[in-house]
Amino acid sequence: MDETTTAAAGPPKRRLRHRIPTSLRQHWKLAAVFVAFVTFMATVFGANRIHPYITGDATVIASEITENITGTVDLFDSTVGHELTIDITDAEYDEMISAYRDNGEKKWVNATITIDGTTITDAEVRLKGNSTLMGLRGDGAGPPGGMQPPEGMEMPQDGQLPEGFDPAAAMGGMTAISEDDPTSLPLLISFDRNAEGRAYQGMTELSVRPGTPVLNEAMALSLTAETGQPSQRYAYTVYSIGDRATATRLVLEHPDESYANSLFDSDGYLYKADANSRFTYVGDDQADYTDQFKQLNAAGTGDVQPIINFLKWLDSADDEEFDAHLGDWVDVDSFARYLATQNLLVNGDDMSGPGQNYYLWYDLDTEKISVISWDLNLAMNGDATTGPDQAVTMGGMGRGPGAGNDPARSPAGMGNSLKTRFLASDAFDASYQAAYWDLYEEMYGSGRALELLDTVSASIPTSDGLTADALREKVESMRTWIDQRTTALAEARDR
Repeated sequence: MDETTTAAAGPPKRRLRHRIPTSLRQHWKLAAVFVAFVTFMATVFGANRIHPYITGDATVIASEITENITGTVDLFDSTVGHELTIDITDAEYDEMISAYRDNGEKKWVNATITIDGTTITDAEVRLKGNSTLMGLRGDGAGPPGGMQPPEGMEMPQDGQLPEGFDPAAAMGGMTAISEDDPTSLPLLISFDRNAEGRAYQGMTELSVRPGTPVLNEAMALSLTAETGQPSQRYAYTVYSIGDRATATRLVLEHPDESYANSLFDSDGYLYKADANSRFTYVGDDQADYTDQFKQLNAAGTGDVQPIINFLKWLDSADDEEFDAHLGDWVDVDSFARYLATQNLLVNGDDMSGPGQNYYLWYDLDTEKISVISWDLNLAMNGDATTGPDQAVTMGGMGRGPGAGNDPARSPAGMGNSLKTRFLASDAFDASYQAAYWDLYEEMYGSGRALELLDTVSASIPTSDGLTADALREKVESMRTWIDQRTTALAEARDR
C-alpha cells in the first residue's frame, strides 16, 4: 500500500498506541493484577466463563472488541477500489421506512453487509440524519424528534422563503432522497448490535452518506486532517442495496468508543452533541442533559459533569469574566483553529448550525474542552467570497438585515453561545486571525487544496449512478470553487 497517497486522500491512520484502550493506559498496573486474578480463577474453575466488570470509577474498563473482522483490504486504502452491498428484506425495509414516516423513529433492522468481498450476515442498519430525511415524511408532520429551527431563525408565516434563499444551496446540492430508491438514503451500519464486541477493522459503525460523489465532504475531511485537526476517515465505494443499480457513495467511520480513545495522546471523554441541543445550562442534574450530549467512551459513568460545569460558568460569566477566564475552561488555540476552519471551508452547519454537528473533547490532563468537527456535507459549496469575519449561512437563510460582517449579530451564529461570544470578543480576535491566516496558507495559499483534489478525485469510482463525464464535471466544479476561494481570501488578506 502506498501510505503517502492514502494519507493525502484522507485522515491519517490511528497511532498503534491508541489501539490500547484509554482505561488500560491509565491503570495498567491494576489491569495487570486483574488479568492475573482472572487467569487464576479460570484455572480453578475450568470451563466456567467469568465476565469481569469494574465500576465505580470514571475510567471504567469498558467492553472491548472481542471479534475484529479484518476483511480483505484496508477500507481506507484509497489506492484500491471498494465495494459495499447491503441486503435488506422487503419487509424489514418497509418497517424501517414506516417507523420513520409515522413517528420519526430511526428503527434498526437486520441486514447482510458485504464489504470488499467479506460478508457479515447479522448486521443492522437504520436511517441516519435529520434535515436530510425530511423528504421521507410526506404527511406534513413537523421535524422528527421535535427538532426546531435554530434560535434566531424563524420560518416565514406566509410560507414564502426569504428573498435570495436558494434551497439547493442550503442543502449543499445533495441528491434528493426517496424511499423508492434505497441507495439514495443515508444509513448507519452497526456490526455489534447483534454481536456484542464485534467490529469491522476496529469499527463498530459505518455511515453511508447521501448524494454522489459528495466531493465537497471528502475534501473538507481531508483538509481538516491535513492541518492536524481531528477528523474522520472515509472511503469511496461502489454501493448497492440488493441487486439494484450501483451508485457511488462516500462511507465514513462513525465515532464510537474506539474512535474516542484514539483521537489524542492524552486521555479524555468524547461527547456527541444532539441535533436538538442548544449548548445551554439547564441545572446541575446530569439527567437533564441526556437530550443534549451523549458520552461515547467511559460508558456507564454518566460523567457529563465537565460539560455541566463549563455551561454553568458560561451562563453566569459576564464579558469581562469570559475574556479573562475562558482559557481556564477551553483550549482557546484549538477552538480558534476550529472556528477558522469552518469559515475557510464555508461550512454552514457546524456547531452553531441547525444540525448541531460537533463533538466535545474533555482532556483529563489539561481539564480543558476542545471542539471536533463532524458532518461536513455542507462544506465547500457555499459563497466562496465569504470573509474571515463574516457569518457563514445556509443558502442565505438566517442573515438578517444589519448583520453585516459581525458574526455576533447574525442569527446564523446564534445556535451556540460559545461560538458567538468568542467571535464577538476583541480579546480573542488576535488568536482567531492568526489561526485563520495560518490555515489559509496551509489549505489554499500553498496550493494544497488543489493537490488534494487530484488525489481524492482519483479514488472516486464510477458506477451506474455516476458516469465518468459526470465525475469530471463535479471535479472541475470543485476546482473552480477552490480557485475562487483562494483568490477571494488572498485579496481580503492584502487589503
